[in-house]
Amino acid sequence: MSSLFGSLQGLIALVFGIAALVLSVFGFVDALRYRPDAFTAAGKRTKKIWLIVLGVAVLLSLYSVFSAFSLAWILAVVGAGVYAADVRPALRRVMGRGSSGGGPATRW
Repeated sequence: MSSLFGSLQGLIALVFGIAALVLSVFGFVDALRYRPDAFTAAGKRTKKIWLIVLGVAVLLSLYSVFSAFSLAWILAVVGAGVYAADVRPALRRVMGRGSSGGGPATRW
C-alpha cells in the first residue's frame, strides 16, 4: 500500500515538474517574440533581463523536473509565473494584442 502512495506522489511531482518546464519554456519563447522597446514601454525591466530570468527558470526547471517542490523548482515557477501573470499581459496591451481590461461588457 505504501508503494502505491509513493508512486502516486512521484507521478504528481513529475507532472508538476513538467508543468514548470513547459511554463518556463513558453515564457522564454514568448519573450523572444517581442521587441526590446515594448518591455520599457510597458514599464517592465528590459528584454535582456527577462530573457536571463526566463533562461535561468528553464535551466532550474530542467534540473528539478523529477524533484518538484524543491527550491530550484520554486524559483523556476516564480520567475516564469511573474512573467506569465504580469509582464506578458502588459506587453500584449502595449503591442495592441491584449484586451482593454474592461471585461465582457465592453465588447458590445
